[in-house]
Amino acid sequence: MTKLYLVRHGETIDNVNQVMQGQTQGLLNEKGIRQAEELAAQMADMPIDAFVSSDLKRAYDTCKIIANKHGNDVDTTPLLRERDWGDFTGMFIPDLKDKEWPPNVESMGMLKDRARRFLEWVRKNYQGKVVLAVGHGIINKAIQSVYYDKPMHEVKKMTNAEVRELML
Repeated sequence: MTKLYLVRHGETIDNVNQVMQGQTQGLLNEKGIRQAEELAAQMADMPIDAFVSSDLKRAYDTCKIIANKHGNDVDTTPLLRERDWGDFTGMFIPDLKDKEWPPNVESMGMLKDRARRFLEWVRKNYQGKVVLAVGHGIINKAIQSVYYDKPMHEVKKMTNAEVRELML
C-alpha cells in the first residue's frame, strides 16, 4: 500500500490579493514560507520516501522547504498543476462573480481525469512508499473527489499548507 500525504502550497501574494492564479507560477509570501517551515518541522521525524510537487513555483517552493528537512530532492509533475482558468487567470476573483465562463477554462471532466491520472501515476511509481505531494486547492480537491468517489462540492476546501492522508 502507498501512503500519500496530499498538501496544499503555502499562502501566496496572489492568495492574499484574491487574484486567480491558475497555472501561473505564483510566489509564496512570508506567511506562506512560515507555513511551509512549520509543516516541515511537524513532519521532520515522519518517514517519507519521496517528495512530489506541481511544477508551479508556489507548490515546488513549499515542497522543497519540507523535503529539505529530510535531505530529499523534489520530483515535479504537471499532473498536480492547479486548474487552468483560461481567460480568468490573473483576474481579481470578486470581479468574476456572475461572469460567463470563458470556453478555455479547464472543464471539470478534464480536471478530474488529470486527478485520476495523478493517483495512478503515484500508485505505479511509488508502490509501497510514503509520498508527500504538494499541489493546489482545486486539483487537490479533485484528487480527493476521485479518491473518495464524491462530488467536488462534498470535499472540504484545504487551507494553505494543510495535509490530508490518503492510502492508495
